[in-house]
Amino acid sequence: MEKIKTIEINGWVTQVRAPLTGDPERIILMLHGWTGDEQVMWVFANRLPADALLVAPRGPYKTPLGGYGWHAHQPRVWPWVDDFLPAIDGLESLLEEEQIAIYGIAKKGISVVSIVGFSQGAALAYAFTMLRPHRVVSVVGLSGFLPEGAEALARNRPLEGKRVFVAHGAQDELVPVWRARRAVEVLERAGAQVTYCEDDVGHRLSADCFNGLEAFFRTNPRKEEKAETR
Repeated sequence: MEKIKTIEINGWVTQVRAPLTGDPERIILMLHGWTGDEQVMWVFANRLPADALLVAPRGPYKTPLGGYGWHAHQPRVWPWVDDFLPAIDGLESLLEEEQIAIYGIAKKGISVVSIVGFSQGAALAYAFTMLRPHRVVSVVGLSGFLPEGAEALARNRPLEGKRVFVAHGAQDELVPVWRARRAVEVLERAGAQVTYCEDDVGHRLSADCFNGLEAFFRTNPRKEEKAETR
């Protein structure tokens, strides 16, 4: 039975799960959506690699509707890349080797980092990877969107050679599907190798896209370009 631990690091409430098989080959950050928390992303865990250290932090900002988010409340509907900078700095600290030891993992030097984000968490995942491309190997954006200002970052092709999986519902009532299609175009302009799954559902993953998520991670992490953990 998998064991999920809740710990606090530098003020960040985080749930972690040690690898189910052997030593960790990668660390996967799981970023919840707006009004979520550290518990909600575990629904995706059984589709993620068994050799991964899974880290699910709680967003640092309380939202007006309860739960947590990844940037301070602002009147704009769609956040800008810069709105996520404080969260990016905090998440980056969770990848340091001394923090990995706190998770209860003896092996240091985990060099493959992936991010799985849902909705606002996907926007944060895209912003994180475009601003800190040396730290991330692959990205998953589920029912998400690109933050404003990301197109300007794409011009320098910060995602050259990185793998990205994007899944979205054609009937999504919260994040219009055109935003996902636009994200795919911009991510590809930024150099990413994008796999896109769209299905006739709302603000959630379809069964086919769940299968696509699992297939995306079947690539051996040793074959991927390594990210820096410090």
